[in-house]
Amino acid sequence: MTDAETRVRESFFQQARYCRDMSSPFTAELCDVLGERLTPDTGIGARVLGWPGNPEPLHDALALRLVAGLHALAERDVDAAWTAIYPPALAVDRTTLGTMLDDAIVRFEKELMPWLDLPPQTNEVGRAAVLMCGLLTLAAAHGLPFSLFELGSSGGLNLMLDRYTYTLGTTEVGATDSPVHLAPTWTGPSPPQAKVRVLARRGVDQSPVDIGSPAGRERLLAYVWADQLERLRRTRYALKIAAADPPQVDKMDAAAWAEKTLAPAPSPGVHRVLMHSVAFQYFSEDVKRRVEARAEKTGAGATADAPFSWMRMEQGGDGTFALAVKTWPGGGDRVLATVHPHGAAIHWI
Repeated sequence: MTDAETRVRESFFQQARYCRDMSSPFTAELCDVLGERLTPDTGIGARVLGWPGNPEPLHDALALRLVAGLHALAERDVDAAWTAIYPPALAVDRTTLGTMLDDAIVRFEKELMPWLDLPPQTNEVGRAAVLMCGLLTLAAAHGLPFSLFELGSSGGLNLMLDRYTYTLGTTEVGATDSPVHLAPTWTGPSPPQAKVRVLARRGVDQSPVDIGSPAGRERLLAYVWADQLERLRRTRYALKIAAADPPQVDKMDAAAWAEKTLAPAPSPGVHRVLMHSVAFQYFSEDVKRRVEARAEKTGAGATADAPFSWMRMEQGGDGTFALAVKTWPGGGDRVLATVHPHGAAIHWI
């Protein structure tokens, strides 16, 4: 076994550990069995085991690409036996799963190959609960409507966070008639009760998902881990909400977009917010530096009646995820909460 092949297999096992840690045992089992059984004798196996880039979860996320393709096969119901092993069905034993995977990657090679071409697109709707907490804090402090600018938007589902309903500790906010109800596990005091008004929303992604197309909707659903049924349900509902008025998501480099879109001149009567969730870790160091520089430059022009905030739900150096907000004028930076990476739990600080 070559060093490159060993690295690929270990990336599948690493992804499996991540999935187990986040209560996704079926997806973890898929990753483990694929890591053990893929061989260069099949088209899929040869391409995966000979991967030219970095296969690890925080880089090319190779395991998730293949797992998403397999999930899409189940959603399409192209093979009744394959669909039948997917949740909420009872788990099959590892030997049976291995045999079925061996068969699927050969029989459905043509369908699976395109899933290896593009990076994962999760657009996790649960993170909207975390972002809404930040907007509530800003709305309570400044009392102004928002113009939202999102980096790494995917299909833009979290740009529509005001169209969902929330239970955040004891705070009940949002669109009360929404089929998407987010109620993360909560510890600490509750965020302020405030009115979040969104006047404008716009996002950017290097590979945006067209949520108006069947292929785009399939792509987002396939990347939701198949045994996390609540995540699948709310993503389906969010896609239906988006279909009525899809947000604008530009195809562009994040730093170039921020430099083009975030004008240094203030917007009187509007609170502009640059936001992103579990996206910064995928940016190059140059992109990170330029985004930060643009935020600082935009913030320097902010006024009391035209504030600017940079809101980040990202992973820190200690491995924990947190919600932080830096607001101008003043440039004060605060950590508001520590959070689950999918937004399933929030500890409010």
